[in-house]
Amino acid sequence: MDQEKIGKFIANLRKEQKLTQEQLAWKLGVTDKSVSRWENGKCLPDVSLYKELCNILGITLNEFFSGEKIKEEKFKEQADNNLFSALENSSFTLKEKIKYYSDKWDKEHFFELTIAMIVIVGFIIYGFIKDNGIQYIFMIVGFTYGIWENNRKKAYIERNTYRQISNKNIR
Repeated sequence: MDQEKIGKFIANLRKEQKLTQEQLAWKLGVTDKSVSRWENGKCLPDVSLYKELCNILGITLNEFFSGEKIKEEKFKEQADNNLFSALENSSFTLKEKIKYYSDKWDKEHFFELTIAMIVIVGFIIYGFIKDNGIQYIFMIVGFTYGIWENNRKKAYIERNTYRQISNKNIR
């Protein structure tokens, strides 16, 4: 999918319909800045808006993804190309979501993990200095804490990454 081509297509169709960006935005329940970003190729509309946007502009979803009107004889071929492109983008998006939620977890829990590791390492060092055996207990505690946090992180990533998929299956 070519965002810039789609954006120019939206702009041209909007103008053909004699709509301003504000009027199109109002019909879709978004801001005129959103419409401007679409038309400039900076982003695409949210998936939930595709059907209504296509209805307003008088095009099919296939034409929307192509960024142009499609002649009847090329419609099937273009539909296959658009479907293949959408599938490629959706698998990339899944990888992107996993990375996003992994990074988000790290940022949100950095302070907590740092303090816990400082305390655990401090007690391990203290145990070696005093030679009282406490270091072994804190090594086990540290190892167990690491496994527990890793499992919490994986559950968080999975819950957030696949949430939309499971919500769609419930409906």
